[in-house]
Amino acid sequence: MFLGYSEIRQMLRSDQNPALLRAVATELKARRVALGLSQYGLAHEADVHRTFISKLEMGTANPSLTALYRLAEGLEVEPAELVRAISKRYRKELRNESRDHDPLP
Repeated sequence: MFLGYSEIRQMLRSDQNPALLRAVATELKARRVALGLSQYGLAHEADVHRTFISKLEMGTANPSLTALYRLAEGLEVEPAELVRAISKRYRKELRNESRDHDPLP
């Protein structure tokens, strides 16, 4: 049996971690805005396409390790600092998710 493009695409999407994507989105946008950069400006500094920045900030794209390094450079931080900040936001997202799914007393 062969899978079609749409089936493969759906399988790939189902492996995404929504909480992690939201953490990446929130952290990137917060840092970009704090630097006074537009999406285009960050894309230029990080040597990525502006639509990629938009997709990251909407939580619909997952950055590669290479992209994270480029983004860190564009945001004027060390990659480790960016990953730590994303990890902190991710833990917060997970806490929010568990709180939202807890049954009411």
